[in-house]
Amino acid sequence: MMKPTLMTSRATGDFEVKLQPQPPDDPQHPVPGRMSLDKQFHGDMEGTSKGQMLAAQTAVKGSAGYVAMELVTATLHGRRGTFVLQHTGTMNRGEPQLSVTVVPDSGTGDLTGISGKLAILIANGKHSYEFDYSLDEPA
Repeated sequence: MMKPTLMTSRATGDFEVKLQPQPPDDPQHPVPGRMSLDKQFHGDMEGTSKGQMLAAQTAVKGSAGYVAMELVTATLHGRRGTFVLQHTGTMNRGEPQLSVTVVPDSGTGDLTGISGKLAILIANGKHSYEFDYSLDEPA
């Protein structure tokens, strides 16, 4: 039995994101803050995503953290399907650290078996992405 060949690629493009604050579970304790995510991707990945974010800021300026999950529905280099991205981010006194990875085995359709990491870049108020991913090569 032959092992499937993994095809590794990089997708790039830009995206718009809308963050919508959600009411806290307990108004007396608003941490963590909650937001809904709504994204539109362009470029090598054309599609949308919907997700939820939990965030907390601290009393120290420039320190915060967030986690998020988002379901991406897209065509990626001609392959259509869905997958889930998991975000883990911190800001330590202005020093950012962010990891956005594909949840294992979350791919569907032509994107079944996808794995990878997505980098979010922000320059001049515009958001873009670099998505390094692997997929089984089509038969």
